[in-house]
Amino acid sequence: MELKGAQILLKMLQEEGVDTVFGYPGGAVIDIYDALMEAGDINHILVRHEQGAIHAADGYARASGKVGVCLVTSGPGATNTVTGIASAYMDSIPVVIFTGQVPTALIGNDAFQEVDIVGITRPCTKHNYLVKDVRYLARTIKEAFHIARSGRPGPVLVDLPKDMINAVTQFKVPGEVRLKSYSPTYKPNIKQLNKVVDLIQKAKKPVIFSGGGVSLSHAHSELTELARKAQIPVTSSLMGLGGFPGTDSLWLGMLGMHGTFRANMAVSECDLLISAGVRFDDRVTGKVDEFAPHAKIVQIDIDPTSIQKNIPVHVPVVGDCKISLSQLNSLLDKEDLGGVADQRRPWLEQIEKWKETTPLAYRQGDVIKPQYVIETLYDLTKGDAIIATEVGQNQMWAAQYYHLKEPGHFITSGGLGAMGFGLPAAIGAQAGAPGVLVVDIAGDGSIQMNIQELATAVQYKLPVKVVILNNGFLGMVRQWQELFYERRYASTKFVHTPDFVKLAEAYGATGLRASKPEEVSAVLAEGIKCEGPVIMDFIVEPEESVYPMVPAGAPIKKMLLV
Repeated sequence: MELKGAQILLKMLQEEGVDTVFGYPGGAVIDIYDALMEAGDINHILVRHEQGAIHAADGYARASGKVGVCLVTSGPGATNTVTGIASAYMDSIPVVIFTGQVPTALIGNDAFQEVDIVGITRPCTKHNYLVKDVRYLARTIKEAFHIARSGRPGPVLVDLPKDMINAVTQFKVPGEVRLKSYSPTYKPNIKQLNKVVDLIQKAKKPVIFSGGGVSLSHAHSELTELARKAQIPVTSSLMGLGGFPGTDSLWLGMLGMHGTFRANMAVSECDLLISAGVRFDDRVTGKVDEFAPHAKIVQIDIDPTSIQKNIPVHVPVVGDCKISLSQLNSLLDKEDLGGVADQRRPWLEQIEKWKETTPLAYRQGDVIKPQYVIETLYDLTKGDAIIATEVGQNQMWAAQYYHLKEPGHFITSGGLGAMGFGLPAAIGAQAGAPGVLVVDIAGDGSIQMNIQELATAVQYKLPVKVVILNNGFLGMVRQWQELFYERRYASTKFVHTPDFVKLAEAYGATGLRASKPEEVSAVLAEGIKCEGPVIMDFIVEPEESVYPMVPAGAPIKKMLLV
């Protein structure tokens, strides 16, 4: 059957099981949007800015476990997605981005709204394509989805010239994708796993370090089984939160710059560190040559280029986290672990002592403390919510004080730290998990970067709840200025901030505010109960800081405490 390029695109989206596309129309993709009118089984969500489209596709992918999809026009439409593409790339999120392009005959002529988006995004995509022949369009789209979701996931961009969108060709669904130059290793080397078993049996002070790869490979059950079977405490990176139950007695909390005292001390003192799905980011390691100095280090990762990239390891294991941890558990089942509990008891007692003597702490006075807002939110929801965050202090307090039960429930821009991520990502998450409570924990600075997406939530009746920790500052930068720049608050204090309650109402949402500690619980409860999108504005302590904190370049055991 003969179809136009636009029709082929939609056919292939249907073949890939795509039910939701986030986008913004323009001249270069107008024919795709016209064809979308006939595709009743694909829901298009019109955002208010292209950056909102890519962040929403990212949030959708994390919450649903599917590939997120966004569609934008050429030129500025395409370039507006770059921040979101880079964020998805850093966090290994499977997203396919379709961008319009000027007709092939005009490429390179500086035509109206022409940019080389393939060249621009080459450093921050897993792969990208410029379609030059409509006969290869279907195959290109199938490859794009295959690459985005397989191996270490990531964003793939497909650039569509306007003449390719309108060109007609014979269509048939392509067969299975096989790429000679791309063949991820899923099954680990059994010899390497046997080495890990031997290390586990001998270790007296082991720690498991879980990352985003555990969530992406759905390996949380296998991770939990390993920890409990071998009585090994677990810490995680920011991206790994939710991969291990936050209420389990073996849970150490987050590791790194704003990690818990017990997590940072445990990794600094351990004799075995089993890492899974982590790349040892600098925010986790601190001073590299003093990171886990007494430990044999195991690194399990599907991406061989991530292994030993930042930290030397003793036992590298290339493979999918779920498969690797499952096989590791099977090998341990054959071993006598009867003495493990006694062997680890002094270690677990030491960790419990660290937890008791130096817990996460704050003092609630007459002014609302942001930590209190997060704790109250957790008490009201008991972890049964998807938490999206903006970037900054709000992100760290959410990571510290909201205890996650499962993966895919903490949605944050980890590697790139893109302000403005939270609200559109929460909208995408709500579209991907329509029956779940979705809360965006925000700062008054970051929320304003994509506040226009509140209109998207209202239009599509996506009941996202926004909790703004309003301190009148760009809080994280202010904290650094307080500690290291003698309180010289250069360009971090907001002289004017909008009335977020009135702003919510202007968009057709509900606006609520709490300015006293005793109002916090009632406002949160009312906001959660409301049917539609809600902004809850909490006027919090202006100069509250995130602790613990590891200064830049210091080892993670050298923490600044409250």
